[in-house]
Amino acid sequence: MQIDGASVYILLCADGSYYAGLTRKEVETRVSEHNLGINADYTARRRPVTLVWSERFELLTDAIATERRIKGWSRAKKEALIRGDYDALPALSARRNKKGGPGPSSS
Repeated sequence: MQIDGASVYILLCADGSYYAGLTRKEVETRVSEHNLGINADYTARRRPVTLVWSERFELLTDAIATERRIKGWSRAKKEALIRGDYDALPALSARRNKKGGPGPSSS
């Protein structure tokens, strides 16, 4: 069954990795498909998978933007989101963006 908008979700795979995805179906239906290997290239080799986070968006464009953003996040940042530790997200972004060398000159 199709739903309005879309949902973004994160799965914990059997190998300990995370997979972020987007669906216009009910999230539980899509998780079942992942576990059956249906349209699931990455997760088909990492079954079983477990749903650890999801959020529904009224606008498909918002869901697409969120999925792309999450896919680029570090493991630590994904785990903070899963825990609901929203206060940690900015600090995890700042740490990842820091370079090892000196920063640009302030002059």
